[in-house]
Amino acid sequence: MHPIFREDMLRHSRHELDRAVRRAYVMRESGPARTVPADPVVLRLNRIQDEIELDTLGRLEGRPVREGCFVVAEIAGQVVAALPLDGGKPFADPFRPTAHLLPLLELRAKQLTEYTPRRARLMRAAARAFSRA
Repeated sequence: MHPIFREDMLRHSRHELDRAVRRAYVMRESGPARTVPADPVVLRLNRIQDEIELDTLGRLEGRPVREGCFVVAEIAGQVVAALPLDGGKPFADPFRPTAHLLPLLELRAKQLTEYTPRRARLMRAAARAFSRA
């Protein structure tokens, strides 16, 4: 990759992350006083083992959870928020502070679903390598 193009990509990514952090900060400051958990947050795609926790989040929100792929936020080994990758409203535990997680989930979902030529090339290369194995 050309160094100037790489620097431009890194600058753009930094700008997007800074925007997401500012938005999360504004959301936190504008809402009622809340404490942010001290435990680290893990963002990942859902697994089959998460079905019960996703169903629980759906029941707490009062709406059903569709089948599909979700980006989930996990704190201390427990799923506390989820965002469907195919669009839709996020699910969050109403008994825990999760407002600061929603911009992170949106950003990660965008990263995973955004189509780029480089990502397409990587996917084709992985498919070829997998078919040869």
